[in-house]
Amino acid sequence: MYGLIGQMIAAPGRRDELLAILAEATGAMPGCLSYVIAEDTSNRDALWVTEVWDDKDSHAASLSLPAVQAAIGRAKPLIAGFGARIETVPVAGVKAAS
Repeated sequence: MYGLIGQMIAAPGRRDELLAILAEATGAMPGCLSYVIAEDTSNRDALWVTEVWDDKDSHAASLSLPAVQAAIGRAKPLIAGFGARIETVPVAGVKAAS
């Protein structure tokens, strides 16, 4: 498995807009086992995205999906920057109910 945890910083006051765009694009992504978007409690403009994929290739392939490409285009103007980005190897966990 392949995991990513990353912080995304929205332009000041635009976090909710960015969150809505990211949430729309999380539908059908083959190989995606979990995609969680969370608000940062210490930075009102930051989000954390935690992803679990069946493998690194599935994640890479998702970036070329039309829905993901459209979301990236809409989100770019709202992104002020990125914080930490960590690759992980998920080994255990619980699948959340949809």
